[in-house]
Amino acid sequence: MRQIPLGLGPDEPHSFDNYFPGPNAAVVAHLHALNSHQRPAPVYLWGEAGAGKTHLLQSLALEVKALGGRVGWYDAGASPEMDFDDTWRLLVLDDSERYGPDQQQRAFALFVQATTHGQLIASAGRWPPVDLPLRDDLRTRLGWGHVFHLQPLSESDCRAVLRQAADRRGIFLSDDVMSYLLTRFSRDLGSLMGLLDRLDRFALAAQRAVTVPLLKQMLAEERQ
Repeated sequence: MRQIPLGLGPDEPHSFDNYFPGPNAAVVAHLHALNSHQRPAPVYLWGEAGAGKTHLLQSLALEVKALGGRVGWYDAGASPEMDFDDTWRLLVLDDSERYGPDQQQRAFALFVQATTHGQLIASAGRWPPVDLPLRDDLRTRLGWGHVFHLQPLSESDCRAVLRQAADRRGIFLSDDVMSYLLTRFSRDLGSLMGLLDRLDRFALAAQRAVTVPLLKQMLAEERQ
C-alpha cells in the first residue's frame, strides 16, 4: 500500500492539500514549517516507489513558489551541466538513487553551493542515505539533516484514498469493486489510480455503472 495524491485530474498540481498523510502527518508538518526558517537544515525523504516522495517535494516547491521563491529541481533526468542559481530559495534533489556518476558529481556541487548560500535543500530516494548506491560524499550530505521514512498507508487508509479519488471523479465504487481492486492487483496506489482512470473512461464509453463485471470486461479487452 502506497500513498498517492488525492488529486484527480492529470493537470492538478501536486500539493499538500491533495496529499493523504496517513501515518506521515509529522513529515508534512515539518515540510510546511520549513519556509518559516531562515536557514533550515536539509531534508531527505525515503521510501519505496509510490510512497509519495516526489508528490511531497513538488508540494514544497509549490509552496515556496507561492511565497515568491525560486526553485531549482534536479532529478535523474537532469543534465549534469545544470547551473547553480544563487537566487533559488529551494534546491530539490529527487530520484537520488538513480544518479549516474556525472550527475552525482553535479548533485554534490549543487548541494555544497546551496548550503553556502543558505538555501533550503530537500531530497529524496528509495533507500536511506547510508544505503544509496552513490559516492560517499554525496551520501553523507543527503543524510546530514532531517531524514524521514515515509510509511505505507493502512488498508483502511488505502480504501479511504481510493474512495475520495473516485468520489471526486464522480465514480461510485461499491465495496465489491473496492475489494476486487485491493485483493487482485498490486497495492501500488499509483498503479491503482491509473486503473481507476481507465475504468472511468471505459464506463463512460459503455454508459454503464462501475461494477466488477465491467472491470473484468475492460481488463479482458485490454488483453486482446
